[in-house]
Amino acid sequence: MDSAAILAFLSHGLLDWSTWQVVACTLALTHVTIAAVTIYLHRCQAHRALALHPLASHFFRFWLWLTTGMVTREWVAVHRKHHARCEVPGDPHSPAVFGIRRVLWQGTELYQAEAAVPATLAQYGTGTPDDWLERRLYSRFAWQGVALMLVLDVLLFGVLGATVWAVQMLWIPVTAAGVINGLGHWWGYRNFDGPHAATNLGPLGLLIGGEELHNNHHTYPTSAKLSARWFEFDVGWLYIRLLQACGLAQVTRVAPRPRRTLSKPEADLHTLHAIIANRHEIMARYARMLRRAFRADGRRTHDVTFDKPFLALVYRLLRRDPALVTGEQAASLALFLRHRSMLGRLQQARAELAELWQRQHAAPDELLAYLRGWCERAEVSGIATLRDFATRLRSYA
Repeated sequence: MDSAAILAFLSHGLLDWSTWQVVACTLALTHVTIAAVTIYLHRCQAHRALALHPLASHFFRFWLWLTTGMVTREWVAVHRKHHARCEVPGDPHSPAVFGIRRVLWQGTELYQAEAAVPATLAQYGTGTPDDWLERRLYSRFAWQGVALMLVLDVLLFGVLGATVWAVQMLWIPVTAAGVINGLGHWWGYRNFDGPHAATNLGPLGLLIGGEELHNNHHTYPTSAKLSARWFEFDVGWLYIRLLQACGLAQVTRVAPRPRRTLSKPEADLHTLHAIIANRHEIMARYARMLRRAFRADGRRTHDVTFDKPFLALVYRLLRRDPALVTGEQAASLALFLRHRSMLGRLQQARAELAELWQRQHAAPDELLAYLRGWCERAEVSGIATLRDFATRLRSYA
């Protein structure tokens, strides 16, 4: 091979593709990587929401070895600890602990530091692959995989392959360690309230595989499906369904979906079990009802007693679980509700309904009596929205 041929090969690689073809291929390759992270590492290994056929499992392990160098046991252990210690000291990468700037720009360093703690691996890394390939190749020679990927990229794309490789290496640190772990606990919208600060980031599914629905995930961590509302799209769930259709995956858990029997005269034990299983959806629905009532009340009264920043604070607090409202916030909310008797009664009814979850260790008959009493009080409250909500609760089956 003469020098001109060697130079041409180094410039264009074996494929001799145009720049736009290389860009498209790079995006496709990084998408396979994020799919491997969300399907294999996250939903399958960390949360056992699905089981993968060995063929699919080995493909994902091999691909992640090439494109990230991440060790399954380490990733799973760090993520499980994140759920166990979410937003409190000990969380490996929470903006509430480290600040958004550090998690956004140094998320990989935080992950690596926690992955190097033997106690974390021992406590949270159980049940991950421990076969010959894992011990002798993937865990032992982690950096050699990404080095092999560099060689392959250069062979296929020429000198541009080095840029392709750099994008591949940065993709997970930026999207997962930075965007999901950082922005996903700092900014966005929330379908469900809880002690975590997780948020949904919007329509970024094609970039990060459905992981942008982070609030939904922290509410139902063992669900293989991350979308919860009609407008949310979880591309990772689409891929799981395709794998399932091919016999390469078996879904073991998804978030509960309520069934309703509209002709029920009163709540029974089936209603009780359904309400407890769907408590997150029920309380989110109640919070939306309360905020609608707040807006309607504002349109009717036009009260100038409270300024706009204070009203905006109240509106945010009406979304919060009463048990999670701090002392100062509770005082502000109580000050407002003293001037709004109907909203105050709705808020009190929500707190009483939430008591049902706190009493789950009581006998079923006692819980059922409490639920029936709540529904009866709601129906005679004189508040149409509360009466309709109680009617809906009775229909759960």
